[in-house]
Amino acid sequence: METSSFFYILLQNILNTSLLEIIAVTFGMTSVWFARKENILVYPTGIVSVLIYVYLCFFAKLYADMGINFFYFIMSVYGWYMWTRKDKSIKSLEISRTGITGHFLNLVAGILIFIMISFVLRNYTDSDVPLLDSFTTAVFIIAMWLMARKKVEHWTAWMIGNIVSIPLYFYKGLVFTSFQYVVFLILAVLGYIAWEKKLKAKPVNIHTDG
Repeated sequence: METSSFFYILLQNILNTSLLEIIAVTFGMTSVWFARKENILVYPTGIVSVLIYVYLCFFAKLYADMGINFFYFIMSVYGWYMWTRKDKSIKSLEISRTGITGHFLNLVAGILIFIMISFVLRNYTDSDVPLLDSFTTAVFIIAMWLMARKKVEHWTAWMIGNIVSIPLYFYKGLVFTSFQYVVFLILAVLGYIAWEKKLKAKPVNIHTDG
């Protein structure tokens, strides 16, 4: 494909972007920006975005991504609670690293999630991208869990998922969403750097657990 033809198709797809997708992308990017700032508004803005994507992914036949966006909603409620709980008997949640055991458990969980979702998509749906859809879904589920626990490694998981999602959404015709994942990738890198600085600025006792 010639470069001029590529950009013409890209422009046409952007111009045909639905209002719902624009709203979802706007709130999605805003949510990641708040995550970078460790701001609680990451969750309400994210909830708006993911609920719209449940609808959009259904019609794009990205069934695993539709499911993960519903999972995002549940984890956003959980994360919102974890970030704001006021129980004095429980230490407030702080940025920390994942330990070796946590890394192992997350890897195993990610592989099992990928196997289960890909089996369902290949055998019980008309998805034409079952493996990529399953992979990004598994990675993002782990990322969301780590984010709710304020683990710095959640940014790495987002980076991996974003890199795969950019061509995936472009292929499915959701070009504006594909562009969103480019921005997500940049914000994830910046978020990782920002959280690392906060983590290193802590004076003592940085624990690493699951």
